[in-house]
Amino acid sequence: MPGRIPCLAALAIAVIAASGAGHAAERYGFGRPATPQEIAGWDIDVSPSGAGLPPGRGDVRQGEAIFAAKCASCHGAHGEGKPMVRLVGGIGTLHDKKPKKTVGSFWPYATTLFDYVRRAMPLNAPQSLNPDEVYAVSAYVLFLNGIVAQDATLDADTLAKIKMPNRGGFVSAFSPPGAAKP
Repeated sequence: MPGRIPCLAALAIAVIAASGAGHAAERYGFGRPATPQEIAGWDIDVSPSGAGLPPGRGDVRQGEAIFAAKCASCHGAHGEGKPMVRLVGGIGTLHDKKPKKTVGSFWPYATTLFDYVRRAMPLNAPQSLNPDEVYAVSAYVLFLNGIVAQDATLDADTLAKIKMPNRGGFVSAFSPPGAAKP
């Protein structure tokens, strides 16, 4: 019997919580549903396939200037790190005792770089870069890693087509739809 009391208490709490879910505004007199515009402002995720990439474009040259102004103080003039995370180098080190997990060595998708920069960078002003600036910074970081040419211009189409060096380095615990189960 002693084991049943915690289970019954947990069930009672769950029922009480569920009965009031979604009615906080009515019960407490504050809050309101988010508007579609407010939701759209936070719905900025980009998938590995490139779905969700916004219109815009940026090139390596533009990215170098933006990186110097907004990123180099944390990541070094050429992405070498100090005081923050290193972005460049490390290709071929993932099997070492101390791998260098950089954009060029570790990240499986270029779209992930865009998504991360867009959401979280620069550290002191996240989400302050417009899409053109994010494309440009992404182009520069990919150039520093030897993944795109110095004259590269990125947009939603070209960024999604980039094959990162570690694209095949990740495996999923889930089978893709329609795949045979092992």
